[in-house]
Amino acid sequence: MKKKEGVRITKASGDKVPFDASQLRKSLERSKAEDSAIDLVVESVSAMLYEGMSTREIYRNAFGLLRKQSRATAARYKLKNAIMELGPAGFAFEKFVAALLNAEGFKTHTGEIVQGRCVKHEVDVIAERGNQRCMIECKFHSFKGKFSDVKIPLYIRSRFVDVKEAWGAEPEHEGKEFEGWVVTNTRFTTDAEQYGGCVGLKMISWDSPIGNSIKERIDRSGLHPITSLTSITLAEKKALLAMDIVLCSDLIRIPQLLGKVGITKRRMNRVQKEVTQLCHH
Repeated sequence: MKKKEGVRITKASGDKVPFDASQLRKSLERSKAEDSAIDLVVESVSAMLYEGMSTREIYRNAFGLLRKQSRATAARYKLKNAIMELGPAGFAFEKFVAALLNAEGFKTHTGEIVQGRCVKHEVDVIAERGNQRCMIECKFHSFKGKFSDVKIPLYIRSRFVDVKEAWGAEPEHEGKEFEGWVVTNTRFTTDAEQYGGCVGLKMISWDSPIGNSIKERIDRSGLHPITSLTSITLAEKKALLAMDIVLCSDLIRIPQLLGKVGITKRRMNRVQKEVTQLCHH
C-alpha cells in the first residue's frame, strides 16, 4: 500500500503538523494492543489520511478498529478522552485524582473547607503521607487543546500561602512539610510551568512531569475511570458518576451497581468481562 508522505493533520489546538505514524503506534502500544492489531490500525488509518484531517477523526477511526478487536484494549486507548468525560463540573476528576493518590499510600479528603490565616478556602484534595501534607487544586478541562495558563498557579499559590500559614500554626502539624499541588488533565502553558516551578508548586499534567504524570500514575495503579468503558452508555456512565462511582474497580467490588443504573442481566456479563480485563491486565 502506498504511503501518503507529508500529509498534514490538524491538532485540537488548530495547529497543523505532519502526520507521524510512530506517534499513533506509541499510543496504541500504551493500550496494550497486540502487535497484529497495532499494525492493522496504523495501516488502515494511514490509508485514509487526507490533508487537514483532524486528530479527533484519526482517534475515532483508530478507536473503532480497536473496539472490534477488544473492548478492554479500546477502553485503555480512550483513556485521555475518558478523563475528559468525567465533567463537566470536575468533581469526579477530583475524586479520581484522590483515588490515584490513595493507591500511592496517601490518605485523602476531597472538597473540604479549610481555614487559612486570613479567610476560608474550599480545597479540592487534601493528601497526607508521612510528614507530607498537600493542598491540591484540580483544574479540569472537558476538551483537548485547552491548556491551564499562568493565572491558575498565580491564584493557587496565594491560596496555598494563606492555608500554609494556618497549618503551620497548628500543633498537630508540627514537623510536617506543606506542599501546594496543581493537577490538570490537559497541559500547562510554558509560563504556567515556569511560574509554578519558580515558586515551588508541584505541577502535574496529563504527560508531565516525566515519571509522575497523570497517565503514568494511571498506568502504575491500574485504576481506570468508568468513563473508559465501551460496553455501557453515556447515560449509564452519568448515572454511576451521580452515585459517586468513579472507578471501574468499584464495579468489581460492588457488581450490583450495574443493576441500579438499569443494566440488564443479559448485558451485565459483557460489562463485567470488559471491566475485569481492563482492571486485571
